[in-house]
Amino acid sequence: MHRIKEVLNEKGISQKKLAEIMGVEPPAISYIVNGNPTIGKLEEIANALGISVVELIEKKDYSRITCPYCGKHIVIEAKED
Repeated sequence: MHRIKEVLNEKGISQKKLAEIMGVEPPAISYIVNGNPTIGKLEEIANALGISVVELIEKKDYSRITCPYCGKHIVIEAKED
């Protein structure tokens, strides 16, 4: 599973804008985003967005956050009863 839509939302980039950046027609991007893109297409999109392919396929770990003040990583653990 890929995270193209999620990454586009995070970056405030529309599929139309991504199509412009990549030099393709918007329907091509829609087809990729709503389908099962090849690793080659993921690489093209990652390059266009200035990120790694891993960022397009790796699920974020919400149990670990970064402190906005000191930059330290904080692990959030569930409370055991």
